[in-house]
Amino acid sequence: MAEPTPHAGADPVALRTSPLAHLAERMRAAAVTGARGVTLTERPFLTMVNLRVGPASDAARRVEEALGAALPRQCGHTAASGPHTVIWLGPDEWLVLSGADGTALTAGLREALGADPGSAVDVSANRTTLELSGPAARQVLEKGCPLDLHPRAFGPGRAVTTTVGPVAVLLWQTGDDPAYRLLPRASFADYLARWLIDAMSEYRGPEVP
Repeated sequence: MAEPTPHAGADPVALRTSPLAHLAERMRAAAVTGARGVTLTERPFLTMVNLRVGPASDAARRVEEALGAALPRQCGHTAASGPHTVIWLGPDEWLVLSGADGTALTAGLREALGADPGSAVDVSANRTTLELSGPAARQVLEKGCPLDLHPRAFGPGRAVTTTVGPVAVLLWQTGDDPAYRLLPRASFADYLARWLIDAMSEYRGPEVP
């Protein structure tokens, strides 16, 4: 009989390691307080479900009922209901972010789709989530993001696919303090976190007139 492995019978959820666990202390140490403050944290293991469905279909209507929120119809728009936030990715594609169980959410969306064309795929392991917040958060992003992030063009509730430095991300502004969530592919998360830590460092010193 084979010897049991050290993790035999262990809960696989308890064994997960986030893509940025090894940088947690560096991110904490990089935090800046005060009028030019900015902090960076990882929000790991959020449920993410990629949803494809025709926006004018009966299936889309059933999906909206299941989520309790209308599917956004324009680039940059989001919709929220309870634990779910739905982000527009394309004319017939959305990313559902949630604090709910990924297996149950995916199953519920597939049930709502029924036999109609469409798909709901749990992609939670594909990305991680970085949260950048504080008075200087926008200035940090502006060092390497081509978007116009001024409040007149990009504000709370807006989310688009863009780049920060050389890394492709889904950028979502969640608050007006300001606060942003950046969703990179897990394999690029280390590079992005280090880039942001470096970009934050100048705000420790006084502002140069």
